[in-house]
Amino acid sequence: MSYFVDSLRQLAGLKPVKPTPEQIPIPIQLIYKEKRKTPLTRDALQAVEAGHARSPNRHKWRNRRWITLIVVNLLFVVSYVLDVQLVEGALTASRVIGFHLADLNSALQVTLAYKHVVINLLIGTLTVVVLWILLGGRTFCSWVCPYHLVAEWAESLHLWLAKHGWAIDIQFHRTVRAVFYVIFALLALLTGYTVFETISPTGILSRALIYGPGLALLWILALLAVEVLLSRRAWCRYVCPIGITYGLVGVFSPLRVQYKMQSCHHEGDCRSVCLVPHVLDVTIRGRARGLATDIGADCTRCGLCVDICPTSSLSFTYKGLEKVL
Repeated sequence: MSYFVDSLRQLAGLKPVKPTPEQIPIPIQLIYKEKRKTPLTRDALQAVEAGHARSPNRHKWRNRRWITLIVVNLLFVVSYVLDVQLVEGALTASRVIGFHLADLNSALQVTLAYKHVVINLLIGTLTVVVLWILLGGRTFCSWVCPYHLVAEWAESLHLWLAKHGWAIDIQFHRTVRAVFYVIFALLALLTGYTVFETISPTGILSRALIYGPGLALLWILALLAVEVLLSRRAWCRYVCPIGITYGLVGVFSPLRVQYKMQSCHHEGDCRSVCLVPHVLDVTIRGRARGLATDIGADCTRCGLCVDICPTSSLSFTYKGLEKVL
């Protein structure tokens, strides 16, 4: 199955297709067979993981991402407070050194609500489309969105509470997100209001950081309470349409996470830390169809899987520039 078709299936919430033995090339089958002959013992695997945990690069991409996200959002705050007009507006719509930029999902909502295309909005949208094609599509979610960072910290609390039996993780079918995507689009089209923007934690947090807190932050607290106590990362996994919008852009992005199956121990650590673990189904033993596989466009390029992999079987790649980077 091609990268593009597989990515679109992921974004629609469809279950990854498990390849039949006939669909797995002979060289790949031989590698799997050799791995079964010499399986890694639990003690050996734990030793490898322990060694990797002590590595100075254990949280390299996470730390870079957190710093980037904080700096990007602080640019809006500092520009507003100091009135330097370097970065104006918020994440939903802004002007950077005179260039109009518009969040893709916000632009879609506005266009559907008002039923015509505003030229400045079109210019800002096209600029952002090019930007996020180059930077990875859903990279916006993990490297820019302020709610992602807050929810990531809340996730750590959820995991600690769940470990002690004080929280549960109610899971929903992934097609629910696609259903919400259609619902929010129809609400904008039929009501003439950008309904999603009213409840979007991305916009609410961005505006709160820049212009000061408001009652809308109570909605953020309610979402976090649900995610901490009832359903791990529920908003991002099952509701937010922003991921689908940027994921569609990411289908064409050359920036991807790549999986190399030959060195993989198939222990599943990568899937345990992933916001969208279905994109890493290829790491399950017997799922790879090639020595190297690009992870689909529903991947947020957060780098957590790259950080945690003890054998460097997962890494970032930029198609066409592999020999340079």
